[in-house]
Amino acid sequence: MSDAYDLVVIGAGSGGVRAARMAATYGARVAIIEEYRVGGTCVIRGCVPKKLFVYASRFSDMFEIARSFGWTVDAKFDWPTLLANKDKEIDRLESAYVAGLEKPGVEIIRDRGVITGPNGVKLLHSGRELSARYILVATGGHPQIPEIPGKELGITSNEAFHLKALPHSILIEGGGYIAVEFATIFAGLGVDTTIIYRGDCILRGFDEDMRRGLEAGLTERGIKLIYQTTIARLEKRGTDILATMSDGVSAPYGAVMFATGRRPNTHGLGLAEAGVKLHAHGAIEVDEYSRTSVASIYAVGDVTNRAQLTPVAIREGSAFAATVFNNTPTTVDYSLIGTAVFAEPELATIGLNEADAATHDNIDVYLARFRPMMNTLSTKSERVIMKLITEADGGRVLGLHILGPGAAEMVQMGAIAMGMRANKADFDRAMAMHPTAAEELVTFKAPSYVYRGGKKQ
Repeated sequence: MSDAYDLVVIGAGSGGVRAARMAATYGARVAIIEEYRVGGTCVIRGCVPKKLFVYASRFSDMFEIARSFGWTVDAKFDWPTLLANKDKEIDRLESAYVAGLEKPGVEIIRDRGVITGPNGVKLLHSGRELSARYILVATGGHPQIPEIPGKELGITSNEAFHLKALPHSILIEGGGYIAVEFATIFAGLGVDTTIIYRGDCILRGFDEDMRRGLEAGLTERGIKLIYQTTIARLEKRGTDILATMSDGVSAPYGAVMFATGRRPNTHGLGLAEAGVKLHAHGAIEVDEYSRTSVASIYAVGDVTNRAQLTPVAIREGSAFAATVFNNTPTTVDYSLIGTAVFAEPELATIGLNEADAATHDNIDVYLARFRPMMNTLSTKSERVIMKLITEADGGRVLGLHILGPGAAEMVQMGAIAMGMRANKADFDRAMAMHPTAAEELVTFKAPSYVYRGGKKQ
């Protein structure tokens, strides 16, 4: 077989797979190189298995609430069963990804690819050398581990999906998505869980009411929060790990997990040698069409550090293929990207948070707090929080933030309206569906408070 291709993709994650498949559909001869498993972080050891674990962890809440509805539940959890069923589903998804590539004729190469020049890629294991009109780097990212003594004793989200047994306790360092989601998972499955974070509240950059609401929800579930502190050292103590904090306090845990951010997978790919410019922390510098400083080399997804979200990588892969192989220059709009945190309670958001919106212009803020109907027969005090931020006097909707059951599903639908530049009157025209939580979004009568001239009134 000839080693000359129209496109060689390095990395078979969500962005790379979409780009390869679409380019092949447009008639290009395409090869995609993957050294681990087809599907990438999201499918293999990220979004998909994580949400399956989140579902598993939520049953403990449901069993507790069930008693208030007259049910008596004698439940027992089996970790190996969850692992086995998760692995079965991941295998199925990987097979679907492979089939999706093979159908339009993409060649899948199980190896590690290194760029040797503007149009060359060498396979490290086989020694085979490929030439390509275009090269696309879609290698994603990896968990960052702090440089501390004993760091090898900790785990990351990668290993958390393959633990042979649940620890009796766990210390999770970090305050972002991964930290709070895995805290939810472990606590819901009966693990004594603690978050340690260098900041003063989880989820920096999110709306303040949502941050504090989730903080309260995690605390209600028994998750301990240690702020303005980091892990300074880890040591083995019998079957436990002794964690010494930056404040000098030490405590033993069954496991320690680092959720301290991710870094692009660019090391050892030959990028610098090929003339590709990199940002700080190794991210690839690209233009609006995902083109690097080398005209024939492109990059999409987390490796560019533009927005580390799977749907963004997919959209970038599609835009790349349309631009290069379908003569349709296409860019990605990053101005309105929704995101969800699958913690418990669930949090989802799109648009500006209150603090950022207040700096733009005069705004109105609509805020509701209430117990979800599911909890009203129980003693659970948790509150749903819904916030709608608009331009002054019922103008365009600038931000939508929800904390509570089904938050991600509601915000996904709200994103359509916001993408159409809906204003408050557009929301008001929607007939409420009762009894639902989402009806609150279309029944706000007056702002809870406003900002005028940047000042809250």
